[in-house]
Amino acid sequence: MAEQFPEYLSLDYDEGRDQTAADYPSLEDKLGKAIEVTRVALEQYRNPAVMWTGGKDSTLVLYVVLQVAEEYGYDVPPVVFIDHYQHFDEVVEFVHRWAEEWDLELVVARNDDPVFESHTPGDDVPVDSLTETNRHELARADHDGETFRFEADSLGGNHLLKTVALNDVVSEYGFDGIFSGVRWDEQEARADETFFSPRHDSEKYPPHDRVHSIVQFDERALWDAFWHFIVPDTVEGWPEGHVPQDDDDMPEGFTAEDIPVSPKYFEGFRSLGTEKGSAKSADAPAWLQDLEGTTERQGRAQDKENLMARLRDLGYM
Repeated sequence: MAEQFPEYLSLDYDEGRDQTAADYPSLEDKLGKAIEVTRVALEQYRNPAVMWTGGKDSTLVLYVVLQVAEEYGYDVPPVVFIDHYQHFDEVVEFVHRWAEEWDLELVVARNDDPVFESHTPGDDVPVDSLTETNRHELARADHDGETFRFEADSLGGNHLLKTVALNDVVSEYGFDGIFSGVRWDEQEARADETFFSPRHDSEKYPPHDRVHSIVQFDERALWDAFWHFIVPDTVEGWPEGHVPQDDDDMPEGFTAEDIPVSPKYFEGFRSLGTEKGSAKSADAPAWLQDLEGTTERQGRAQDKENLMARLRDLGYM
C-alpha cells in the first residue's frame, strides 16, 4: 500500500451517517446515489476492487460499477470472490459464468493454509496444525481451545476463511478501495455505516477504504432494481416489465440461466451464505416473498449473525 494513503483521496467519510433508506425514498433516488458514490470512487481510488459473492447485493454493486465505468470511461476494477470452502456449487458456477460473460478480471481469494487440504468443512482442526499466521489470527478472534471448527459460520472460522483471505488479497494486490454490498437495513451492526468507510488501522488490516454504494437500498428496492434495470440492461431482448414467477416463467427463448440472478433465489433463498448455514425462507422466489413482514437473514446461521459486530471489528464486510 502506498505510503501516502489515504492522503491522495478527498472524501467525506461521514457522508451517510445517521441516514436510513427512507432518506432515499424512490428507486431512482437510491440508484442515483449509488451512481454518484461509484463515480467518485472510480475517479479517486488508484487501485479499487469489487467484492462479489454472486449474491443480489454485490451483483447490484457490480452492475452500477459496470454502467458508470462504461459511461464515464473508467477501467472496470477486478472483482474479488472469497472462496470459503463452503459455497453452493450453483453460486460458484454463477460467478465464473457471469465473470466470463461480462469479461471481468476475477480474483479468487482463499486462505490456503495447507492443513485445510486434509480436512473437510465441519471437521475440528487442531490449532497447533495451522500456520503461525493463522494461529495468530485465530487468537485475534478470541478463540480459546485446542481445536477450531473448520466452517465459515463461527467467529474463528469466519475470520480465518473470509476476513483473513480478504485482508491477504487486499495486501497482495494493494487495493485501496473495496466496493462492498452492505446495506443499512440488512443487519444491526451495519446500520451506522457510511458511503466511504475507512479501514486505516494497520494493526487490524491492510489500510484501505470500503465503498458502500448501495447502503441506502432496502430489500424490495434491490429486487426492483434487478427487474427494472439489471436484467433488461444486461440481457439482450429481455421484455421490459417481465418479472418471473418461477424459474419456468421465462420469456420465449430464455431460461433462468440466461439472466444474472442466482438460481438459489428462484428456490426461495433470500440471503446466501455457506451451504450449511443458509436455508430457504419460503418456496416462492425471493422477490415474491413477504419482504416487509419477515426477516431477510432468518435463513442464515444465527451464531455468526449474533457475532457480526465483532466480525466487522476484525475486518469482515
